[in-house]
Amino acid sequence: MKVEMYTKAACPYCGHAKSLLRQYGVEVIEHDVTHDAGKVSEMVDRSLGRWTVPQIFFNGVPMGGCDDLHTLHYAGQLEDLLNDGYASCA
Repeated sequence: MKVEMYTKAACPYCGHAKSLLRQYGVEVIEHDVTHDAGKVSEMVDRSLGRWTVPQIFFNGVPMGGCDDLHTLHYAGQLEDLLNDGYASCA
């Protein structure tokens, strides 16, 4: 499972999302958009217009942000998504 996350420096939600994924043993490919307008544009394009961070992708599929990730976790679906190696919801 390839997990990517667009983040900004000192963003508490980015830290929470990374921490949750670490609990599952997931390595995150991080794209820091703090001072990079090109990366921001890339994030918005890939996330279907979302401007907030973090923006999280499972195998290239936009999964949303920190709240969305925690919703999957509390619903018991995050582990299944990570273990299946693909994302079937956005």
